[in-house]
Amino acid sequence: MNTIFIHDMRVDTKVGVYAWERELPQTLRLDLELELPSSRPFETGELADAIDYAAVVAHVRAFARDNPHSLLERFTEVLARSILDGFGAPSIKLRVAKLGALPGVRELGVAIERRTDSRG
Repeated sequence: MNTIFIHDMRVDTKVGVYAWERELPQTLRLDLELELPSSRPFETGELADAIDYAAVVAHVRAFARDNPHSLLERFTEVLARSILDGFGAPSIKLRVAKLGALPGVRELGVAIERRTDSRG
């Protein structure tokens, strides 16, 4: 299996159950690993055969900006599905963390793995 990864990406979004969380954007830290649909980019060296990192980053930034959620779990699930659907990756590993959400905790969050051929 071949993957691409984007680590330590920061986005601002409104996510949380408390009123202040729904009003003020918070910074999230994301790590993504996308399975490539084929080995063609290694053979051809053509962007058309690959998943465009910059396009994925732009998609994640727009998603975070435009899609507030009450639960980080739901944000993570919907984001993962949108990436799978939008970029043709067979699978994704996605880790999303809130930074400094609780005193004495550097980050807390959710990590999921999803495939296009199943919901789990």
